[in-house]
Amino acid sequence: VQLQASGGGLVQPGGSVRLSCATSGFALNYYTIGWFRQVPGKEREVVSCISGSGGSSTYYEDSVKGRFTVSRDNAKNTVYLQMNSLRPEDTAVYYCATDFELQGARYCGTNHWTRWDYWGPGTQVTVSS
Repeated sequence: VQLQASGGGLVQPGGSVRLSCATSGFALNYYTIGWFRQVPGKEREVVSCISGSGGSSTYYEDSVKGRFTVSRDNAKNTVYLQMNSLRPEDTAVYYCATDFELQGARYCGTNHWTRWDYWGPGTQVTVSS
């Protein structure tokens, strides 16, 4: 099982960036994928999730609702996080992960990050002028 987040970089406040999570080694369409972020000195937090099993259920942390959009392309084994109206406080290392036991995105907010099974290396997003 492998996940690889990419697409980060330096972006100005108010700008946009799209992160990609390329996956392999498992059937993406069956499993929930989560996006997380972490800044130094703080605990990793969930940002957004999307359900598998053909569903379109999603979850967003309150601070990103209306600004971030998660989507998936099962044919490409890739999940995306479109991040718009970026703020300096969005600066973090972003990770994607999967938890094979999670029964859908609606449980993401209460599923502590330590319970997620597989992680990929993160990608840095810096929002600064």
